[in-house]
Amino acid sequence: MTPSYLQGDLAPVPDEIDVHDLTVEGLLPAELSGRYFRNGPNPLPGQDPGHWFAGPGMIHGVRLRDGRAEWYRNRWTRTTQFTGDARFLGPDGIDLTAISANTSVVRHSDRLFALVENGLPYEITPELGTVGACDFGGRLTTAMTAHPKEDPRTGELLFFGYGFFPPYLTYHRLSAGGELVESREIEVPGPTMMHDFAITENHVVWLDLPVVFDLEMTDHGIPYRWDDAYGARLGVMGRADGKTRWFDVDPCYVFHVGNAHEDALGRIVLDAIRYTPGSFQSVWERVGSGVDEVPGPGAAGNPERGATLHRWTLDARNGLAKEERLDDRAVEFPTISGARTGLSSRYLYTVTEKAIVKYDTETGANDVRETGGATGEAVFVPAEGERAEDDGWLMAVVTSKGDSALWVLDAGTLESVATVRLPRRVPTGFHGSWFADA
Repeated sequence: MTPSYLQGDLAPVPDEIDVHDLTVEGLLPAELSGRYFRNGPNPLPGQDPGHWFAGPGMIHGVRLRDGRAEWYRNRWTRTTQFTGDARFLGPDGIDLTAISANTSVVRHSDRLFALVENGLPYEITPELGTVGACDFGGRLTTAMTAHPKEDPRTGELLFFGYGFFPPYLTYHRLSAGGELVESREIEVPGPTMMHDFAITENHVVWLDLPVVFDLEMTDHGIPYRWDDAYGARLGVMGRADGKTRWFDVDPCYVFHVGNAHEDALGRIVLDAIRYTPGSFQSVWERVGSGVDEVPGPGAAGNPERGATLHRWTLDARNGLAKEERLDDRAVEFPTISGARTGLSSRYLYTVTEKAIVKYDTETGANDVRETGGATGEAVFVPAEGERAEDDGWLMAVVTSKGDSALWVLDAGTLESVATVRLPRRVPTGFHGSWFADA
């Protein structure tokens, strides 16, 4: 039986294409001049990577300029895993270039990087060509998370790498100019799948949660499993001194963080998408199985099978972590305005089954925009001279009945602005990014 991650909306496409002058319905704002990229796994024809999270990374790109959609193209990122040309070994003997680079794309200091959490970043061109693995002049000797955070105040890029062997967790900081200026080991009990983290003005927030690496599972897809004995805690590290204070929390897992900030009392407030042990196990089994349904974090609208928006308030004065669920709806892929990263933010955008959900974290209200199809991460794009935090647009790939389109919505109202018809189906994948022209 063909696994679910090779069927339907998840089925890979067999080749790379270029198509120009795409059909646009509605009016694209002229100031939307740049490139939308969406990364995700796309196994080669005949390949079965054993899990939805595995498989070579393919980036789908759309070029917008002057109210037109100039081109669509898709390219595999040519990692050494893809080419069979392994050449870089980390301190534990693992080849940090033989990776999939299938999770996200970021830009820092005018360089574009395709990322996955178990290896080095791969630099790519604006036309989706592969430049090659980047270790920042030999200074990066660990993997790099697929979710680095750019500090909007300083322009620095903060990130981490986790390892299967010690050091299990290492913090890194790139200057605004792209130089690796700090690397610091963070002591944790063992190797876990730390997919994301958060920053605030003065702190880094770590997610030390009970999904652990298991070497015996290497031949069975992604080598991680839930471990009740590991425990669950959040760490608050001072960015200045590197000291970490840990807060025990109820057993859970977090793939993706919305945002974090320091409130008026100096507490750390973290909003993220929280899985219970049961909902994590349900999703994990589906994304790596042959079950005939569309899998993925939050793919189903049932919170018992997905994950919900959750808030932790970490108070250093008493060492306590307050936890609260902000909504019962199963959601994933939270996004915010990048200008609010690490700062107080009001609006949070997520996706659920065939819909985009916008949360007002000040009032507790939420708005829902039905899409009628499989909906990718909604990327916020600020308007020029934005007058409010939600003054801008949302971009997301929506697939329905085998056809894909890039939706552009008004972020304030969730009303449609324009739709770019794509020349092929874009498989359900991971993270999207918008890179405005300089």
